[in-house]
Amino acid sequence: MKTKKKTSLFDVCNTLIMLAVLFLAAYPLYYTVIASLSDPNAVASGEVVWAPVNVTMDAYKQVLAYKPIWTGYVNSLYYTVMGTLFNLFLTIPAAYALSKKYLPFRSGVMTVFFITMYFGGGLVPTYLLVKGMGLLNSRTVMVIMGGLSVYNLIVSRVYFSTSISDTLYEAADIDGAGEYRKFFSIALPLAKPIIAVMVLYYAVGHWNGYFDALIYISDKALEPLQLALRKVLILNQNALNEEVLKSSKLNAEALMESVKRARAAYTMKYAMVFIGSFPLLVTYPFVQKYFVKGVMIGAVKE
Repeated sequence: MKTKKKTSLFDVCNTLIMLAVLFLAAYPLYYTVIASLSDPNAVASGEVVWAPVNVTMDAYKQVLAYKPIWTGYVNSLYYTVMGTLFNLFLTIPAAYALSKKYLPFRSGVMTVFFITMYFGGGLVPTYLLVKGMGLLNSRTVMVIMGGLSVYNLIVSRVYFSTSISDTLYEAADIDGAGEYRKFFSIALPLAKPIIAVMVLYYAVGHWNGYFDALIYISDKALEPLQLALRKVLILNQNALNEEVLKSSKLNAEALMESVKRARAAYTMKYAMVFIGSFPLLVTYPFVQKYFVKGVMIGAVKE
């Protein structure tokens, strides 16, 4: 009976803690959604807490009316899809090869990869290299930059080393299969969990990335979504600052209009956060079943 009571108490405490963690993680996103749908005055006055107040789509209309947003969406989708495919093309085969203990110079190759985790050439040399290769203002530079993450390579290598039995490869050797056949017929079909994890990691990085675009892209037609959203925010903020400077010369009606614009800009920030996050929120459920399994790689050793 004592054991049952302790177990029951543990379950209750554990459930309460998990609910608290869930609330802390989910409420900011939930508040972002309801704030973006609420009247700007209600948001500014703190009335929006658990449900939207005076639902309006004005914030989304103002953001989506900015044409570069749509161009940025198309560009980000292209960079994310093509960039992730390029990342997988480099990461998965390399991880499979480095998982083989009989690979010549395996330790030396891994040492070279480890060095790149801690030491880089720097921004200026990288820019000069990209410029020398003629990749400035091109879609290619947004796809190939950061083509291989050493951390992701290590995680993938651990998966191939620990989660796929060597007896499968030995049986394939007996049947006369080569390395390519073993990779495509055995390793890849059994590597769905780690591939899903890598897809999620790389895709999130590409979708949220804007720094490379700031450095290497000056053509507005090639800007990703995050950079377009950033410009909307900056332009809006600059307009508000100008209104504040002129506020002393404005009459009562113009001043009220300025305040209205300022509060509308406040809700636009929430709308931009949701617009930028929506594609990943939609994609995650489709890879969740693989992600949960793949992310625990190496956590338990038999």
